[in-house]
Parts: sequence; C-alpha cells; structure tokens
Amino acid sequence: MLIKEIFTKSKKKKYATIPSEAAKQDVPEGIMTKCPECKKIMYTKEIMKNVKVCINCGYHHPMNAKERFDSFLDEGTFEELNAEMISENPLNFPDYLEKVEKDRKKTNINEAVVTGIGHVEGNKIVMAVMDSTFRMGSMGSVVGEKITRAIEKADELNVPFIIFTASGGARMQEGVLSLMQMAKTSVALKRFSDNGGLIISIMTHPTTGGVSASFASLGDFNFAEPGALIGFAGRRIIEQTIREELPEDFQTAEFLLKHGQLDAVINRIELKEQIANILSIHQPGGELKW
Repeated sequence: MLIKEIFTKSKKKKYATIPSEAAKQDVPEGIMTKCPECKKIMYTKEIMKNVKVCINCGYHHPMNAKERFDSFLDEGTFEELNAEMISENPLNFPDYLEKVEKDRKKTNINEAVVTGIGHVEGNKIVMAVMDSTFRMGSMGSVVGEKITRAIEKADELNVPFIIFTASGGARMQEGVLSLMQMAKTSVALKRFSDNGGLIISIMTHPTTGGVSASFASLGDFNFAEPGALIGFAGRRIIEQTIREELPEDFQTAEFLLKHGQLDAVINRIELKEQIANILSIHQPGGELKW
C-alpha cells in the first residue's frame, strides 16, 4: 500500500445504498419504529422519550397501561388495586378462557383495565387505564367491576377519579353480563358525583361501543387525544341505517369537539400539565396555574 493511500480521505457516497436483507436482519427488533401516519422511520427510543408521539407528524402511538401510568403519574407513587381479579367463563363460550390466558401472558396484566392510586404533580387521585392490547380493551364483568371498585375507592378517599379509555366495546363472550357493566359503572359514577367527586375522562384511540356509551362519556371533564376514534356503532352501519354518506372526519376526536361532545382535545405531551392544573384548582384553596 502506498503512503498516499493511507492518508487519503475516503469520499462520502452521494446516495445511500439499500441495505441487503442480511444487513436488515442484523438490526435488533424494536430498535426502529415506522410511524403509520407519516411513514417516517425513527429510533424507538426517541418516540418513547416523546411519550410515544411521532416527532415528525404528531401521531399518537397506542400506549399500554404500564406506559400510561409511567408517563402520567409522579414517579414511585403508583399503588395498584384489585390486580388479582381474573375473568371466568359464565356462558361456557368456546376457547374463551384460553384466549384470555394467552393475553395475560402476552401483556403481563390480568385484565383489560388496570386501576390504582397515585399522584399527578402531587395531587392524589384514583386512576383506571384500559389497555387495548388485552382483548382489544373489551369490557367484560371483571373490567366493569374493577372500574366500579376504583370509583368507590376514590369516593372513600375523597380524591378525583381519572380514567383513560381504549376499547372495542362490550365483550361478546360474556353476553348480557358484559352489557350490565354499562349500568353498573354509570351508577357508581353518579353516586361519586353526588358526593362531590371530580371525574375526568380521557378518551384514547379507539373508544367505541358500550364503553363510549357509558362511563367514557360521563366525566365532569371529557377530553380526548388527537385523532382518537370515538363512537358507538361503526361508520358503515350508521351509513347503511341513515342512508347518507358521513363526513370524512366523522367519529374523530376533532369532529366530536367541533360538535360539542368533548371539552378539549389535548396533545399527550401537554396532558399531564393540563390535568394537574385542573386537579390543583379543585383542591381546597386551589388556584389556577398559568
């Protein structure tokens, strides 16, 4: 090798080469994430630091229950409630328990909602988070019971109740027992409200079916994340029923806000600060913080 070759700077390629299939396999799974909205590929760590909001377009990636608690509550304040409760199969629906058990192993939670006590900027609350990775967040008897118990715990402690909803609706495998949870949770919220309790509902993508028609819409404050799908029946069913074509943005959080069904659509990055502000003014002697 000539001396001049040792000290010659290598020229950068003008265009990047397409990595081979072998090179692609060398990248550990989960390192990169592709945004389904803008299609941009980013480091997963960057998105996680941004509370799973796309840095490029603002798309809100789904959050599981653990991620939600970690990002929303003050560090080290979470105390889970009724974690041991699990579903049974009252209607002997084929393969139901096997599917539930599979989801338990996959998600490391026992049901489609996680409830607990915690603090938001020092304000004590009881909180429920629905997890769409478990049976699509469907509402069965255990989900309804856990939410009801969480509401009753908030009443007992005289603290606000906050719920993050994400659900495909009532769980068909439990039939009418699933539908009964709509009434049970709604009654619990009414009693809590009558006792002066503060209810904050935050609807995330998607919040549909019996969940949207019951506790998700009964907050003193009803908020949603940007782009969240919120509604009872599906778009196609409604269009076939009324024989009309619906607007393109029908059942989005922005559509509901425009038509007075939400109090605000709040970006996840600003959510904790804004909720903490609401909590602080509802404390004895509380003041609005700008």
